[in-house]
Amino acid sequence: MMITRRKWHRIVFCLAGCYNIAWGLYSSLAPQWLFRFAGLPLQNYPQIFACLGMVIGLYGILYLEVARVPERGWLLAAVGLVGKILGPIGLVYLIASGQWPLSTIILSITNDFIWWLPFALYLVDAWPFFARELKVSNV
Repeated sequence: MMITRRKWHRIVFCLAGCYNIAWGLYSSLAPQWLFRFAGLPLQNYPQIFACLGMVIGLYGILYLEVARVPERGWLLAAVGLVGKILGPIGLVYLIASGQWPLSTIILSITNDFIWWLPFALYLVDAWPFFARELKVSNV
């Protein structure tokens, strides 16, 4: 049995995986890019942002796994979507408190908001497969 909209989900997660890997590589190699772009002071410890790039890149590998076998990627995609919801919450705080300028919203637009609907649709479609795996593992 295959997931509903299988081809669509495979394309979405392939794009998400490639995007995250590219973003992660770029941010690891040029960790001051956001601060230059937003007109913020450059970081004293750019390694922290480079590390964030590494983590985002690793998420990309997980998204490629969801693309490979969409029927088994519910948990990976759920964790990804939670991160895509929590990230903007933190960014809203930074912008509202005046610590970061509004121009930093580019982070949430490209890394989070554009993926909310496709990830949520995937989770709805993949839920029956995940629920079935939960029942089998609890037997």
